[in-house]
Amino acid sequence: MKINNKKIRILGKGITALALKDKFPNATLYDDKDFDTYDKSSDELTVVSPGIPPYNKMVLNSNNVISDYDLFQDIMPFSIWISGTNGKTTTTQMCQHLLNEYDSVCGGNIGIPLSHLDENKKIWILETSSFTLHYTYKSKPNIYLLLPITEDHITWHGSFEEYKNAKLKPLELMNENDVAIIPSEFKDFKTDAFVITYNNSDDLCNHFGFDKSKINFKEPFLLDAILAMVTRKIIFDEINYDLINQFKIDKHKVEEFFDKKNRLWIDDSKATNVDATINGLTPYRKDNLHLILGGDDKGANLKPLFENINNLDLIVYAIGSNTDKIVDYCNEYSIKVEKCNYLYIAVEKMSNNMKEKSIGILSPAAASLDQFKSYAHRGNEFKELVNSLSKY
Repeated sequence: MKINNKKIRILGKGITALALKDKFPNATLYDDKDFDTYDKSSDELTVVSPGIPPYNKMVLNSNNVISDYDLFQDIMPFSIWISGTNGKTTTTQMCQHLLNEYDSVCGGNIGIPLSHLDENKKIWILETSSFTLHYTYKSKPNIYLLLPITEDHITWHGSFEEYKNAKLKPLELMNENDVAIIPSEFKDFKTDAFVITYNNSDDLCNHFGFDKSKINFKEPFLLDAILAMVTRKIIFDEINYDLINQFKIDKHKVEEFFDKKNRLWIDDSKATNVDATINGLTPYRKDNLHLILGGDDKGANLKPLFENINNLDLIVYAIGSNTDKIVDYCNEYSIKVEKCNYLYIAVEKMSNNMKEKSIGILSPAAASLDQFKSYAHRGNEFKELVNSLSKY
């Protein structure tokens, strides 16, 4: 059966839903405002947009719930799925950079929606969210790259355990011809796939014969680069250090810049959870740090962050909707803290407190939507505030 002949309805009216509508013009889009007209007894395939949580009333009143991955499983070419808590986007982009010459295309949770990907390409590289995986029951990758999993999206999933279960679901669907690269903590997870486990970058370098000294990235991007290199090694038995080293990291990811006084600042606005902030601080742990934390933490447990940073030479500047929570944790762990509430106040106080060799970092460990349109908006605002500081 051709995919465009399938009878479906679509929950959501965002980017994923609108892209599906292009493919299925006869499909109906629903959101919560349409529930009065929603047919609870319909036997149509119900494709759920990733942003809609499982406790949504439409989902609870639907039959045949699937993801767009399931919808396209019959026509999906050789596919590489990339998931985990942090590094998904960079790893996906790096994979595309390395495999572009082999007729690959990337998309999914970033860039091109799945339903708009070129079906004639030989390889699909898909950044894959836990939201999508929650609703996926049949489709599976040929290669699954799973980055480390830490607490995130607890409000959506209901618990950290359910979040992990979503990330591990592809392993249940893969067969003996598929390859999964996963953190060692999941080595006992039951799967028919061929599994390679790792604790760190060195493990993967040792397993695949990579010379880490030839890779021009430092953590947290080193692991992303090595995982991307793994795909080219598995599929084509090739290692290309020059090509991976040509890749450029996106903005707002541990992005270094200097102010008018030649002080170093870091825009790590894309660090929207605890693990991302811990990773972002890794290269600077021996420095005198001035760190902006705060925003919408999505119900995640922040305690591991403060356990990680309490011995560093730093001052925390708390902003966003969880300002009071940040301040309370800092007091509990005897970390110096300034209650700022807003980014512009934090930057001003940081500038007054920073010494010549101090480093100012925006790495919030929280989402941005409580005060900004996006993490990019937050990062751009941060850089504009820093660049507007007086030289004297």
